[in-house]
Amino acid sequence: RQRYVEKDGKCNVQHGNVRETYRYLTDIFTTLVDLKWRFSLLVFILAYAVTWLFFGLIWWFIAYCRGDLDHLEDHAWTPCVNNLNGFVSAFLFSIETETTIGYGHRVITDKCPEGIVLLLLQAILGSMVNAFMVGCMFVKISQPNKRAETLVFSSHAVVSLRDDRLCLMFRVGDLRDSHIVEASIRAKLIKSKQTQEGEFIPLDQTDLSVGFETGDDRLFLVSPLIISHEIDERSPFWDVSQHQLEKDDFEIVVILEGMVEAT
Repeated sequence: RQRYVEKDGKCNVQHGNVRETYRYLTDIFTTLVDLKWRFSLLVFILAYAVTWLFFGLIWWFIAYCRGDLDHLEDHAWTPCVNNLNGFVSAFLFSIETETTIGYGHRVITDKCPEGIVLLLLQAILGSMVNAFMVGCMFVKISQPNKRAETLVFSSHAVVSLRDDRLCLMFRVGDLRDSHIVEASIRAKLIKSKQTQEGEFIPLDQTDLSVGFETGDDRLFLVSPLIISHEIDERSPFWDVSQHQLEKDDFEIVVILEGMVEAT
């Protein structure tokens, strides 16, 4: 059977016929975080390379327009940037400016007002690029995908008597010593249904109570815990027989939420 949610937690859903793709660009930060690593690294490299090249071209253009490139050997001439003799040196000066490396050989002079304005603009824009890209990488690295690898669910769920009540039960445990703070758990029954009016609802979601009324859904996940759903009159499994349960087409999705203690 094709699963709605895979065992590793990935939703087996593909979005098709999305026409308003510009909406992804309006939230560019989340879009970059959701990209695969190879595309994120490509955007990370291009963001810096393009800004370095762009400002390097402007520094070279300023030197060309002022005539600095025509007075390279004239020691009486005060250029906009000392020791800038071509596009390569302008590109290196752009990198040194944006990455705040000590100039040393190449340095801007005080006789170039347009260069001073450009220096301020590049410093401000460089800080914005750093904040945006480093923030994007930090959020991507700290995503909980890998932390979920040490959260283990039981391979099978069972239906059995517990305190003389029929219950659907499964176990969850955390392999790490660092605790998950404010952990809570909920379960959804994914099943297509047809309403009394004849409307067919594919993949309808129904809540399975795992202790919301009593607070048992808030977990102190220090040792493995058994999560129980009581099959009573409010349960969607109340009218389902064992024979029908084996043949019925449905899926139970369990969602565990919490905060990592260390981060």
